[in-house]
Amino acid sequence: MANENVLDVVYFLTETVNRSASDLHLAVGSPPMARLHGSLVPLAEYNLTADNCRDLILGILTENQRARLEEEWELDFALQVDGLGRFRGNAHYSRGSLEAAFRHIPSEIPDIKNLGHRPFLLQLCNLEQGLILFTGITGSGKTTTLASIIQHIGSQRSGVIITVEDPIEFIFENRLSLVKQRELGTDTKSFPIALRHALRQDPDIIMISEMRDRETMQTAISAAETGHLVLATVHTIDAPKALDRLIDSFPPDQQPQILAQLANCLQAVVSQRLLPRADGQGRVLATEIMVCNNAIRACLRDRRGEQMIGLMEISSREGMHTIDDSLIELLEKGLITKEEALINARDPNRINNLKAKKSGFFS
Repeated sequence: MANENVLDVVYFLTETVNRSASDLHLAVGSPPMARLHGSLVPLAEYNLTADNCRDLILGILTENQRARLEEEWELDFALQVDGLGRFRGNAHYSRGSLEAAFRHIPSEIPDIKNLGHRPFLLQLCNLEQGLILFTGITGSGKTTTLASIIQHIGSQRSGVIITVEDPIEFIFENRLSLVKQRELGTDTKSFPIALRHALRQDPDIIMISEMRDRETMQTAISAAETGHLVLATVHTIDAPKALDRLIDSFPPDQQPQILAQLANCLQAVVSQRLLPRADGQGRVLATEIMVCNNAIRACLRDRRGEQMIGLMEISSREGMHTIDDSLIELLEKGLITKEEALINARDPNRINNLKAKKSGFFS
């Protein structure tokens, strides 16, 4: 653990990686903290002052990044540390003081088959057009899943893949496909501008790191309607809420048209969460997949979210499953505790009705 003489971002990032932690937090009045398996652990024996934080953060920013931070008071950026890897950073103000959070990005993009998703996800990678949404809260692994899918597609078929990211996290290699990565603030001024111009860059696949605003959503839907495969993330906890978030971004008088467009172009919604393992050794993936068959599309047009959930429960042959299906599978394998399953279940009765298992995790 660092003493008061150590004030170096690279040192704290190195400690974060060496401990297999996911995030580093620099905050005034607290020691540098790393997030390990969901919990925060200190990396120093002292608390950071406002001057400490400001010096640490400004010391790693470029002149252009400092100017953007001064203008907007917030900054998303990527940081490359030789011999250590890449990090996604966010600088921001809290009670008037500059603070930051960093997320470690693995140097190698994991194989999609090794993330814990059900095999059906690979079938979605074969789609050639339409919209696929990836949802989950911050830290649920959406970015890693999306990167693994882009790498898989780029290795399996020839085409042009354009990504619009804020910031660029994983670096893709050009294999069978040509991957053109564009970063907000460096390569383009906004998501909507980048997407409008992407349609003139001969894309087969467009990846959007986050759909934040109405214009981005509308442009993404239009791209999916015109024969492109569009992959995008939305910050919601499950598939139905992802659709609610998207639709509610539009004024009421525009929502019927958006519902009709989505019913035509949406292919699937993949939702995921990372849950603490029962043995305390890391986290495990829980997922939900909604595939847009004719019945789901009919529910979407009429905005019948509860019926969508019921259809997902009875449509496993078409690749669908609910979060409760995933939790039950993890519980039966002894990978999560019953308490964790109940916290995350949409219908806790399904968890409570399970018979006791010899594993000891059903208590």
